[in-house]
Amino acid sequence: MSHALGVNVRADFPFFAAHPSAVYLDTGATSQRPARVIDAEADFVRSDYAAVHRGSSMATGEATWAFESARERVAAFVGAGEREIVWTQNATDALNMVALGMADASAGLGDERFALHPGDEIVITEAEHHANLIPWQRLAAKTGAVLRWASVDERGLWSLDGIREVIGEKTRVVAFAHVSNVTGQIAPVAEIVELAQRVGAFTVLDACQSAPHMPLDLRGLGVDFAAFSAHKMLGPTGIGALYGRGDLLDAFPPARTGGSMITVVSMETADFLPAPNRFEAGTQAVSQSVGFGAAVDYLSGLGMDAVAAHEHEISQALVEAVERIPGVRLIGPAAGEYRAALASFIVDGVHAHDVGQFLDDRGITVRTGHHCAQPLHRALGTASSTRASAGVYSTLDDVAAFGAALAEVRGFFGADR
Repeated sequence: MSHALGVNVRADFPFFAAHPSAVYLDTGATSQRPARVIDAEADFVRSDYAAVHRGSSMATGEATWAFESARERVAAFVGAGEREIVWTQNATDALNMVALGMADASAGLGDERFALHPGDEIVITEAEHHANLIPWQRLAAKTGAVLRWASVDERGLWSLDGIREVIGEKTRVVAFAHVSNVTGQIAPVAEIVELAQRVGAFTVLDACQSAPHMPLDLRGLGVDFAAFSAHKMLGPTGIGALYGRGDLLDAFPPARTGGSMITVVSMETADFLPAPNRFEAGTQAVSQSVGFGAAVDYLSGLGMDAVAAHEHEISQALVEAVERIPGVRLIGPAAGEYRAALASFIVDGVHAHDVGQFLDDRGITVRTGHHCAQPLHRALGTASSTRASAGVYSTLDDVAAFGAALAEVRGFFGADR
C-alpha cells in the first residue's frame, strides 16, 4: 500500500478477505465497499428504517435525520451546500434530470433562462460517456438546438483549444467529464467554466471518475451542475447525486413529479417545494443514502489529498506497465503526463474480450468493451479496448501482477508471430 495513505486499506474491504489473491482493477466500473459502509446501511435497516419526510412519528423523525445527515456529509465532501445536493438513482439519472428539466423549460414549463431554442448550441466532447451524450442528443432533437463537440486526436484526447473553437455566442450548455472513463484525461475545469461564462452558457460536469479519486470543490470550480454516483466511490448501488447551484435549483423544472415534492396541488395545477425536495418525488433510496454518507466519511478519513497521491503513484505504474509491452497501444496521456489512475489499451491482434478473459483466468479483474463511449472508440479506429482502473485499495503489487500477465497475452494467442 502507498505510503501516502499510510494504512492497509485492503483490510477494510470484505471482498479482499473473501478473495485474498484478487487483483481488482475495475474500480472505474464499480468500486468495492469497506465493511463500515456495508454495516452502516445494514444497521440502519435493522434499527432505524422508516419513511422519511412523511408523518410525525419518532421513527419517521429518526429515519429523516439519518437521510438528511447523509446529504449534509455528501454535500460537504464535494464542496456544496446541503440544499445543493439532490438524491438521484445514479449519475446517469442526474444528467438526464438536467436535460429533461431544460426540455420542460423549452416547452414553457419552467423558468425561461433554462430554455433552449432552434439554433442554440450544446457543446460536449467526443470522449463523453453515453450518459453525458445521449441526453444532450435528445434535448437537441426536442428543441431544435445544435449539438457540437470537440474532437479527439489519435490518443483519444481533446484539447482546450478544441473546446474553445466550438464554444460561441449561441452556446447555451457545455457538458463534459471531469475525468474521462476511457483515457483518464483530466479536464481543465476552471478554464472551460470561464469560456462558458463569457457567453452565458450553463456548465454540466460529469464527476463520476473524479469524486472518488481527488479533492473536489464544486462551488470552487464554478460549475452550474454536476453528477456523481455512490457505487463508484465505495458506496451502494441505486443512488447518485445531482449538484446544482442553489439559486439555479430553486427555479429549475423538476423532471420527476408526484408525491413529497409539492406545496399545493389542485386538479389543474401544482406548485413545487424548494430544492432539493422539489426533485425527489416518491419514495427515496433511504438506506442507500445512509451508505453513501458512510462512504464519504470513509474517504474523508483517509484524506482526499492522500487518496490522490496514492492513485497518482498507481496511475504512473499502470501506464508504464502498459507502455513497456510491445504490441500494446496505450489510449490517453502517456507516462509522466497528468492523468487519472486508469489505463485503457489495445492489444495488437487480440480482441479486447480475449484479453479480459486471459487476465481474468489469472485472477485479474479488468473491464473490456467500448466502456459506454462508442464515438471515442470509433475515432480511435477500434470497437473496444481493455481498461485497468484503480482505487484506494489498489497496490503496486496489483500493478506488477497485471503487467506480468499482460506481457503474456500476445504470445498466448499467437499474435506476436
